[in-house]
Amino acid sequence: MTSGPKSRDWFARALCVQPGGVDSPVRAYGAVGGEPIVIASGRGATITDVDGRDYLDFVGSWGPLILGHAHPAVVKAIQAAVRKGTTYGAPCRQEIELAEKVVELYPGIEQVRFVSSGTEAVMSALRLARGATGRELVVKFEGCYHGHVDHMLVAAGSGLVTFGQPSSAGVPRDFTGLTRVLPLDDDETLADLFAREGDRIAAVIIEPVPANNGLLLQRREFLQSLRDYCDRDGALLIFDEVITGFRLGPDGAAGHYGITPDLATFGKVIGGGMPVGAFGGRAAIMAELSPQGSVYQAGTLSGNPVAMAAGLATLKVLEQEDGWARLEDLGARLASEIEAVLDTTEAVVALARIGSIFWLAFGSRDLPRSASALAGSAAETYAPIFRRLLADGIALAPSAFEVGFLSLAHSVRDIEQLAAALQRTLGEP
Repeated sequence: MTSGPKSRDWFARALCVQPGGVDSPVRAYGAVGGEPIVIASGRGATITDVDGRDYLDFVGSWGPLILGHAHPAVVKAIQAAVRKGTTYGAPCRQEIELAEKVVELYPGIEQVRFVSSGTEAVMSALRLARGATGRELVVKFEGCYHGHVDHMLVAAGSGLVTFGQPSSAGVPRDFTGLTRVLPLDDDETLADLFAREGDRIAAVIIEPVPANNGLLLQRREFLQSLRDYCDRDGALLIFDEVITGFRLGPDGAAGHYGITPDLATFGKVIGGGMPVGAFGGRAAIMAELSPQGSVYQAGTLSGNPVAMAAGLATLKVLEQEDGWARLEDLGARLASEIEAVLDTTEAVVALARIGSIFWLAFGSRDLPRSASALAGSAAETYAPIFRRLLADGIALAPSAFEVGFLSLAHSVRDIEQLAAALQRTLGEP
C-alpha cells in the first residue's frame, strides 16, 4: 500500500469523474502498484499529501520545478501578474521579455513562439518544418517521446523498422504513414534511410538527451551525424528540448553538445511551473508562420502574462544565483553518493546522470543508449523498490523508465537522505 486513508478517499472520488482517476496516465501508479498519493502542497524540495505526510520530491512535477516548489521569486511574479489580469488575448510585455531571454540564451534561435504545452510545441514545429521545406516525411527515434501528437505516437513496425505503426488506439494508420522510426545510436540504419529517402525528409526530430524512456545518453558523434545528413539533404533538424531546455544550462543540450538545431521545442522550465511550451528557430524559418507566412498556428492562452512572468522569474533566478553551476555540483554529489551505494549492493542497477537529471537503470550494469537495450525486467524490479522508498519518505517517479530531477531547493543533506534510503531499500530481500 502506498497511500494513506485520505489519499485513498480522494482517489476513489477521482475514479468516479476522471478516466483512471488521473489527467496523465503515469500518475495512476499502474506500473508500480497501489494507489497514488494525492498532494496537498509543495514547498522547496518537499511535497505534502492530504494525509499530512511529507516526501522528499525528486519528481519536481516531471521537470519544470528547477527552483523547487513555490519559490518566492516565482510566487511573487505570479501574484504581481495575476493582479493585472490572467490573460488578454493580445500581446503583453511579459511574453516579449521572455522571448528576448530565450533568443539571448539558446544557440541559433532568432525568433520564438509561445504555446501552452510541449506537445503543442512539437506539433507546431513539425508543421512548420513541413511548410518551410515543402516536404512531408518526418523522422523520429524509438525511445524518444514528443508528446501525444498523432503522428508522433508511433512505434517501429515489425517488418521494416523505418515505417511507423500507430502505438495508440485512435490514431489512424494513415496518420503515421509519413513518419519514419529509427533506432537510436544506429549509424548504419540512419545512413540507409537518408540514402533512400533523404530528398523527401522535411525534418528529423530527436530528444538530444532522450529522457522519457529511461535516460538514454547519446554519443555526440551520432547527434552530429544527424546535423550532417540534414545539411546535406536539405532537411531541418529539430531538437526536442522540452525536458533539457534551460535545465542542462542556459543553452540546453544544444550548448552541451555544441550542435545547433534548425528548430527547438521547449516547455517545463520556461513556464516556472505554469503550463507553457515554445518553439523557435532562425528568423527565415519562423517567417513561414502566420501571419507572415502560410503555416497556420494559433492559441488563445499562448503567451499569457501569468505563465510568462513565472518563466521569466525562473530564468532570472538561475542566472543571478549561478543556478546551472550549482545544479551541476548537486548532480555530481548525487552521482557520487548513489554510486557508492550501488558499489555495496548486489542489485543489478546502473546510474545515468547528466546535469540535474538522473535515472536508475534497473536490470542493467551498462547504461543503455537505445530503447532495445532496456532491461525487460526493470518494471517488475522497480515496483517494490518504489513503494519502499515512498514509505521511507522519498518520492521518485512511479515508473521504472521515468527520470528524476534535482532543483536548487535540494541540499546535500537531501541527497544523502536519498542515498541512505536507497541503501536500506536495496538491502531488503
